Amino acid sequence: MTRIKGGVLHAKRRRGILKHTKGFRWGRKSKIKVAKTAKMKAGQFAYASRRTKKRLNRGLWQVKINAAVRALDMSYSKLMGLLKKNEIELDRKVLSQIAVQYPKMFAKIVEVVKK
Repeated sequence: MTRIKGGVLHAKRRRGILKHTKGFRWGRKSKIKVAKTAKMKAGQFAYASRRTKKRLNRGLWQVKINAAVRALDMSYSKLMGLLKKNEIELDRKVLSQIAVQYPKMFAKIVEVVKK
């Protein structure tokens, strides 16, 4: 029986790794061993960052809402408490978008909540 060497698959696997690490600095883009590690780490960082992004965005929405509410003589925490009390289920993302893009509508929401 003839011997089959896995040269084609081996090269294909290496090409795939190097394709993913294209643009990395130093040997991380060209040396297989280092590129493998770099690719693995990049994946881990990307996974973690997708979760961190959600955390950061929520904080940003809170800051935007707070800034808009302060202009209307109220605090962020009071607004959120009144929204819950009046069973108005607008999430922070939507509220921040309304506050930035439609300040008059946001002012009306705050008025409704105050009453």
